[in-house]
Amino acid sequence: MVGLGAVGVRAARQLMTYPEVESLVVFARDPRAVRRAEGFDDRVVLRPGRRPRVPAGTDVLIVARPDGAADAASSALAAGAHVVAAVDDPQQVRQLLDLDLTARAAGRSVVVGATMAPGLSCLLARCGAAGLDSVREVHVASFGTGGPACARRHHASLSAIATEWYAGGWRRRAGGSGRELVWFPDPVGGADCYRARLVDPMLLAPAFPGARTVSARRAATRRDRLTAALPMLRPPHLEGTVGATRVEVRGFKAGAAEVVVLGSVGRPALVAGTVAGVAAVWAGSGRIGRSGAAGLAEAAREAGAFLRDIAARGIRLEVFEGSRLSPSARAS
Repeated sequence: MVGLGAVGVRAARQLMTYPEVESLVVFARDPRAVRRAEGFDDRVVLRPGRRPRVPAGTDVLIVARPDGAADAASSALAAGAHVVAAVDDPQQVRQLLDLDLTARAAGRSVVVGATMAPGLSCLLARCGAAGLDSVREVHVASFGTGGPACARRHHASLSAIATEWYAGGWRRRAGGSGRELVWFPDPVGGADCYRARLVDPMLLAPAFPGARTVSARRAATRRDRLTAALPMLRPPHLEGTVGATRVEVRGFKAGAAEVVVLGSVGRPALVAGTVAGVAAVWAGSGRIGRSGAAGLAEAAREAGAFLRDIAARGIRLEVFEGSRLSPSARAS
């Protein structure tokens, strides 16, 4: 694994609960990583380094840092390893997706965006679409951030150009526009969400080629929007507080319009680490079932089983159910 920040620590702890994980070599450039690694068992080996050389015999590489993902992934593929990238930066995601042909030729998987959103949101979208005959729209909304790098990127995303899939092409929209009140699972509840430079559409549009619209928004306050173009006014939390993701899938079933809404709530770093850890074990055991570079909506052929593994590790998943006779909705 490369990186031992908030997400990396959580992923490592998840991996240590699997008896089939023989060893975990962690490359960390931050000297404070030694303190973060307290509580790990003797299967974990810490090594310093910014650009690690993937050891021979490595089954899976997890990238859990905000930069250098494509270089690390290329090194892993050359060593014959699968890759799980817990990144959500648009530039990093594009570079990882460009490794698709290389990964296919090597017969290896590059799981892109194994975080809360994207990642868990991609799995929820795939699961929500399973009961539909066709999918017309996929809309993702997210609340909260993980570690400091995640918080800084999301802060700046509101002032950047957002892209969404619409009618067979990419549409550019101003970040911070398109306010929409979104209801997340409790205890988050309702929050105003806006367009931002997010990667969910980039990973979901190829997974649902028949969809007319694929969009993503993130929750923000008025202060967030006003200060998005400036440096953060105060240092971000070492680990984000409560977070949530909500996925709405619209389509048709037996000729009738249907809407499926799923969500999750929890600490974003914990959720992202769990998704990355489970994805790594799935890749190493051959359960991903697809070579090449893609998000989890494409890579995880058994999205329901993947979600069950995540839920078994304490991640809270919810389905929103409502009645046509009442505007209220309840989560179960």
